[in-house]
Amino acid sequence: MPTETRAVIEEFLTRVVAGDPDRIAELFAGEVDWQLNWPAEGHPAVPWIRPRRTRSDVADHFREIAEAHTPGTPPSRAPEILVDGADAVLFAEISQIAKATGRAYTALCALRFTVRDGVITRYHVYEDSLSVAVALGE
Repeated sequence: MPTETRAVIEEFLTRVVAGDPDRIAELFAGEVDWQLNWPAEGHPAVPWIRPRRTRSDVADHFREIAEAHTPGTPPSRAPEILVDGADAVLFAEISQIAKATGRAYTALCALRFTVRDGVITRYHVYEDSLSVAVALGE
Protein backbone atom coordinates (compact mmCIF):
# COMPACT_ATOMS: atom_id res chain seq x y z
CA MET A 1 0.00 0.00 0.00
CA PRO A 2 2.75 2.59 0.72
CA THR A 3 4.02 2.10 -2.83
CA GLU A 4 0.54 2.79 -4.23
CA THR A 5 0.12 5.83 -1.98
CA ARG A 6 3.46 7.32 -3.05
CA ALA A 7 2.72 6.63 -6.73
CA VAL A 8 -0.66 8.41 -6.54
CA ILE A 9 0.84 11.44 -4.76
CA GLU A 10 3.71 11.64 -7.26
CA GLU A 11 1.20 11.46 -10.12
CA PHE A 12 -0.84 14.19 -8.40
CA LEU A 13 2.25 16.43 -8.38
CA THR A 14 2.95 15.67 -12.03
CA ARG A 15 -0.60 16.62 -12.99
CA VAL A 16 -0.56 19.79 -10.86
CA VAL A 17 2.62 20.93 -12.63
CA ALA A 18 1.03 20.10 -16.01
CA GLY A 19 -1.91 22.29 -15.03
CA ASP A 20 -4.87 20.20 -16.24
CA PRO A 21 -7.63 20.46 -13.58
CA ASP A 22 -9.72 17.64 -15.05
CA ARG A 23 -6.77 15.23 -15.05
CA ILE A 24 -5.92 16.25 -11.48
CA ALA A 25 -9.52 15.55 -10.43
CA GLU A 26 -9.37 12.05 -11.96
CA LEU A 27 -7.03 11.09 -9.11
CA PHE A 28 -9.70 11.87 -6.50
CA ALA A 29 -12.57 9.72 -5.24
CA GLY A 30 -16.15 10.66 -6.15
CA GLU A 31 -16.51 12.15 -2.65
CA VAL A 32 -13.51 13.62 -0.86
CA ASP A 33 -12.80 14.54 2.76
CA TRP A 34 -11.67 18.08 1.85
CA GLN A 35 -10.31 20.72 4.21
CA LEU A 36 -8.43 23.96 3.70
CA ASN A 37 -6.96 25.91 6.59
CA TRP A 38 -9.03 29.09 6.24
CA PRO A 39 -11.84 30.87 8.08
CA ALA A 40 -15.32 29.65 7.08
CA GLU A 41 -16.37 33.07 5.74
CA GLY A 42 -13.58 32.96 3.14
CA HIS A 43 -11.90 35.90 1.45
CA PRO A 44 -12.96 37.53 -1.84
CA ALA A 45 -9.38 37.55 -3.18
CA VAL A 46 -9.04 33.76 -2.86
CA PRO A 47 -12.37 32.23 -3.96
CA TRP A 48 -10.89 28.74 -4.40
CA ILE A 49 -10.29 28.45 -0.63
CA ARG A 50 -13.69 27.11 0.35
CA PRO A 51 -15.35 23.80 1.17
CA ARG A 52 -15.34 21.12 -1.52
CA ARG A 53 -16.65 17.58 -1.62
CA THR A 54 -16.84 16.03 -5.09
CA ARG A 55 -14.46 15.21 -7.92
CA SER A 56 -16.08 18.01 -9.95
CA ASP A 57 -15.38 20.40 -7.04
CA VAL A 58 -11.72 19.33 -7.17
CA ALA A 59 -11.46 20.26 -10.86
CA ASP A 60 -13.11 23.62 -10.14
CA HIS A 61 -10.64 24.24 -7.30
CA PHE A 62 -7.59 23.78 -9.50
CA ARG A 63 -9.23 25.68 -12.36
CA GLU A 64 -9.87 28.69 -10.10
CA ILE A 65 -6.27 28.64 -8.85
CA ALA A 66 -4.97 28.60 -12.43
CA GLU A 67 -7.24 31.47 -13.47
CA ALA A 68 -5.92 33.65 -10.64
CA HIS A 69 -2.22 33.17 -11.38
CA THR A 70 0.32 33.80 -14.11
CA PRO A 71 1.52 30.40 -15.36
CA GLY A 72 5.08 29.22 -15.27
CA THR A 73 6.29 30.12 -11.78
CA PRO A 74 8.47 27.16 -10.74
CA PRO A 75 8.69 26.08 -7.10
CA SER A 76 11.92 27.07 -5.43
CA ARG A 77 12.44 23.65 -3.89
CA ALA A 78 11.26 20.09 -4.49
CA PRO A 79 8.39 18.86 -2.31
CA GLU A 80 9.00 16.20 0.33
CA ILE A 81 6.61 13.25 0.66
CA LEU A 82 6.22 11.15 3.80
CA VAL A 83 4.13 7.98 3.47
CA ASP A 84 2.63 5.75 6.16
CA GLY A 85 0.38 3.10 4.64
CA ALA A 86 -2.60 4.79 2.98
CA ASP A 87 -1.68 8.19 4.44
CA ALA A 88 0.83 10.70 3.13
CA VAL A 89 1.98 14.21 3.97
CA LEU A 90 3.52 16.47 1.39
CA PHE A 91 5.59 19.47 2.44
CA ALA A 92 5.92 22.07 -0.29
CA GLU A 93 6.65 25.65 -1.13
CA ILE A 94 4.22 27.30 -3.53
CA SER A 95 5.58 30.15 -5.65
CA GLN A 96 3.05 32.09 -7.72
CA ILE A 97 2.37 35.44 -9.33
CA ALA A 98 -1.12 36.82 -8.79
CA LYS A 99 -2.73 38.02 -12.04
CA ALA A 100 -4.88 40.64 -10.30
CA THR A 101 -1.98 42.46 -8.64
CA GLY A 102 1.19 41.21 -10.37
CA ARG A 103 2.58 40.38 -6.92
CA ALA A 104 4.77 37.34 -6.50
CA TYR A 105 4.40 35.28 -3.35
CA THR A 106 5.74 32.16 -1.75
CA ALA A 107 3.69 30.16 0.72
CA LEU A 108 4.79 27.15 2.71
CA CYS A 109 2.22 24.37 2.90
CA ALA A 110 1.60 20.86 4.11
CA LEU A 111 -0.94 18.61 2.42
CA ARG A 112 -2.39 15.55 4.11
CA PHE A 113 -3.66 12.78 1.84
CA THR A 114 -5.30 9.42 2.23
CA VAL A 115 -5.24 7.09 -0.78
CA ARG A 116 -7.68 4.18 -0.98
CA ASP A 117 -8.17 1.92 -3.99
CA GLY A 118 -5.85 4.09 -6.08
CA VAL A 119 -7.67 7.41 -5.53
CA ILE A 120 -7.30 10.29 -3.08
CA THR A 121 -10.06 10.16 -0.46
CA ARG A 122 -8.70 12.82 1.92
CA TYR A 123 -7.13 16.16 0.95
CA HIS A 124 -6.34 18.57 3.76
CA VAL A 125 -4.29 21.69 3.04
CA TYR A 126 -2.43 23.69 5.66
CA GLU A 127 -0.80 26.75 4.09
CA ASP A 128 0.25 30.29 4.73
CA SER A 129 -3.11 31.57 3.49
CA LEU A 130 -2.41 35.11 4.71
CA SER A 131 0.47 35.55 2.26
CA VAL A 132 -1.81 34.28 -0.53
CA ALA A 133 -4.61 36.71 0.40
CA VAL A 134 -2.19 39.65 0.67
CA ALA A 135 -0.67 38.91 -2.75
CA LEU A 136 -4.09 38.63 -4.40
CA GLY A 137 -5.76 41.50 -2.55
CA GLU A 138 -6.05 44.95 -4.02
